[in-house]
Amino acid sequence: MMRKVCVREMLSNSSLDSSYALRRDEVRKTVRDVYTKIDTPINICELVFLTILEVVMSMLWGGTLGGEESSVRGEFREMSGKIVELLGKPNISDLFPILAPFDIQGVEGEMKKLLPWVDRIFDPIIDDRLKLNGEKGEQSSNHKGNKDLLQFLLQLNEQGDTERPLTKTEMKAILLDIAVGGTDTTSTTVEWVMAELMQHPEVMRRAQEELDDVVGVNNIVEESHLPKLQYLDAIVKETLRLHPALPLLVPHCPSLSCIVGGYTVPKGTRVFLNVWAMQRDPQVWNNPLEFQPERFLRDAGTCDYSGNNFNYLPFGSGRRICAGITLAQRMLMYVLASLLHSFLWQLHKDTELDLTEKFGIVLRKKDTTHCYPHTKII
Repeated sequence: MMRKVCVREMLSNSSLDSSYALRRDEVRKTVRDVYTKIDTPINICELVFLTILEVVMSMLWGGTLGGEESSVRGEFREMSGKIVELLGKPNISDLFPILAPFDIQGVEGEMKKLLPWVDRIFDPIIDDRLKLNGEKGEQSSNHKGNKDLLQFLLQLNEQGDTERPLTKTEMKAILLDIAVGGTDTTSTTVEWVMAELMQHPEVMRRAQEELDDVVGVNNIVEESHLPKLQYLDAIVKETLRLHPALPLLVPHCPSLSCIVGGYTVPKGTRVFLNVWAMQRDPQVWNNPLEFQPERFLRDAGTCDYSGNNFNYLPFGSGRRICAGITLAQRMLMYVLASLLHSFLWQLHKDTELDLTEKFGIVLRKKDTTHCYPHTKII
């Protein structure tokens, strides 16, 4: 039920259309910030993480962090990184549940150490909203009169629209899940795109030429331009083919025993789909290890994010497809288009780019990508 609520109230196309001004403000703020750092190295993943965090925070709880916004952002990025690292750590208790009470590898203990951070970030947000609602009523939702997700969850409790009221802990879990899931994967994907473009400058030049043609040299990128950026879309798709944000997707459990490829999969078995390997299969993809965005221009009608083509599943498929796919697609394209349209990007002349991957639930680069923005000469 909560998945349906989140999609309907926050992640549907109509909801995202109504919050476009928020995304535009944050992306333009990021572009202005980069202008102040011309010719200096920028941590791409951190830059994009903070941009997307601002967007997601405002959609979740209106960005109401009071005077502690900067410290909370820093805390949240550190906490998010630790959560993702622990979620991706192989845990023997997942394979043998009987060992779970012993926490042999200490994963549960490490996760519990993060609980005070979660409480310190989310308790004031929820408490302040409850207090504000009591003083001013429900019109105290986020800026411009739009109801954020926290306000909607509180309203569900007040109206008794759920089987039982959501506890404060459950609300914090919902906010945390969406905040972490919506920021880390998208910022990591943008970093992979920029890293591949640093390796393939001719691809970046073609993307920037497309942007100049579609947007105009002296204009500003708007979301309305994105459907026309076919080559940039192909670049993103090719990056997600080589470097899917979740290389094993989320685990699946069949509700009934079944036979797949001659193998019996018992009911309740935890199943992982290795999309990283599927999307590099030489029997399906020509030159699978090469970065070739053009392949998605040739096969534009057969490879999209819907999950209907089982050779290409960067966001999953079926009922368990990524709930935030629409927001992720918009933010990926909008941020990349704005950065590529506004600046020329290069590595330091003495830098050799390493595309080694770091294993985890999220497929990160082993080494952080630092790029130098330069002013475009018109």
